[in-house]
Amino acid sequence: MAVIIKYVVERNGEEKMTFTSKAEADAYDKMLDMADALFAVIEKSDLIENEEKREELALFLAENREDVLDALGAKRKATPKKKATKPEVVEDAA
Repeated sequence: MAVIIKYVVERNGEEKMTFTSKAEADAYDKMLDMADALFAVIEKSDLIENEEKREELALFLAENREDVLDALGAKRKATPKKKATKPEVVEDAA
């Protein structure tokens, strides 16, 4: 018998997604938090009357966070780049 650990993301008593990694579950939960915050902003506008469409838009924007930040001109944190390693050169002893 195998033991399987599952991480479940739940919102308002509804199971949204199940993950095998805590990090993935946390990232998804964070994305849903962003979607909730974006929904509140979108809701202030009278441009989209349909609540379902507002939810879809908020989720889309949260899922595409990096592109949205680029479009808004937000500065990203510099990510450390891997140092390029030189290939090992083996000289022929002959």
